[in-house]
Amino acid sequence: MQANSLATLPSSREVKMHAVAGLSERELARVRGRLVQFTGEIFESMRRKDQRGWGEVYVRGLMLDGKRKSIEPMAARLPDGDEQCLQQFVNQSPWDEAAVRRALARRMGRELSAEAWVIDDTGFPKFGKMSAGVARQYSGALGKVGNCQIGVSINLASAEASCPLDWRLFIPSEWDDPGGFNQDRRAKARLPEDVHHTEKWRLALEMIDELIGWAIKPPVVLGDGAYGDITELRTGLEDREIEYVLDLKGVTSAYREDVKPTQPPKLDGRGRPPGSRYREDPSSLKDLALAAGKNAAVTVTWREGTRGKMNSRFLALRVRPANIGLRQTAHKNGEELPVAWLICEWPSKASEPTKYWLSNLPADTELKQLVHLAKIRWRIEQDYRELKDALGLDHFEGRTYRGWNHHVTLVTVAHAFLTLERRRRPPTRAAA
Repeated sequence: MQANSLATLPSSREVKMHAVAGLSERELARVRGRLVQFTGEIFESMRRKDQRGWGEVYVRGLMLDGKRKSIEPMAARLPDGDEQCLQQFVNQSPWDEAAVRRALARRMGRELSAEAWVIDDTGFPKFGKMSAGVARQYSGALGKVGNCQIGVSINLASAEASCPLDWRLFIPSEWDDPGGFNQDRRAKARLPEDVHHTEKWRLALEMIDELIGWAIKPPVVLGDGAYGDITELRTGLEDREIEYVLDLKGVTSAYREDVKPTQPPKLDGRGRPPGSRYREDPSSLKDLALAAGKNAAVTVTWREGTRGKMNSRFLALRVRPANIGLRQTAHKNGEELPVAWLICEWPSKASEPTKYWLSNLPADTELKQLVHLAKIRWRIEQDYRELKDALGLDHFEGRTYRGWNHHVTLVTVAHAFLTLERRRRPPTRAAA
């Protein structure tokens, strides 16, 4: 593998993802038999043989060496490529992407021992205003506000590898405005009538419910601050009895574990006594960590990288998240606020913690396990590099909602196949 390869996971002798591109024709020929077998299984829900055939061709085009993975250049590179047929297959053919994702999620769930599901999203830069869901919006992938689409995903992460399981295209609220321009572009993008603006965290819960409906059991759920800061997401996971480790800001309100609701005495001895409630002002996560002190942090190594052990100092406290909504709910139900883990990364040279996570894992969970889960999201960033740079995730040039969903599904199939190929010959060293 080249030193600057964007697919940095160690690969087998037969599958080497080269910088920017993919597999050579020779490498692709070596795995063709297994690819046909794999896509035959994953595309079984497609009713027609020609659909399954063009699906395999498209996936092969995504993996083949080449800088651009849109339909026209892929068709030109493939000996059996046909631009018109591939355009029809991706943009118009009515095959069900959810059925393909279900088959793929079940297969990868069997192949990889899932440690966590990771909620994430990524930007798809676009020119113009007519592609489904496009808007000027912030994208973490771009690191700024840009004209783009946003795809939200649920990704499986294990000790060996990771892969996307499900996708949703985020529709900004402006696409629901009743003006003629928006109605026109909804029609041109073929946006279904029942598809409207839904917050990204709601899309994440919707996908989790869909995966559960596919008989795939959720492990611990992870997510960055864009999701962890959302109280409704955390309570949605708790309502589903799903454990989580989520990034969030240090300003989040919380009490110490020992703080309890109190009931003041009746002033005149008559009537109904006042209800129990939390009467003192909550602290912030940052303040609770500072009160515990830097000396309470201990060094934890979470994995071995190519440059040695990756470690830092961490602090874990039992706290009660306590924003106003949570306090009102607890008072209404006559309950105590639930206790959760606060995990802080506090490097030895820092005057305060640099990162915060909240988790509802059991009280006897060891700090090393909490840190391991908090840090496992690095695999997903590696996935996105390969999905985009080597497999053309954001190279789709069509405008339609169906086309976008078909393309990201087929890219995910290509990524899953390469993941399984790499696992056929285990790596000899840890990934960077």
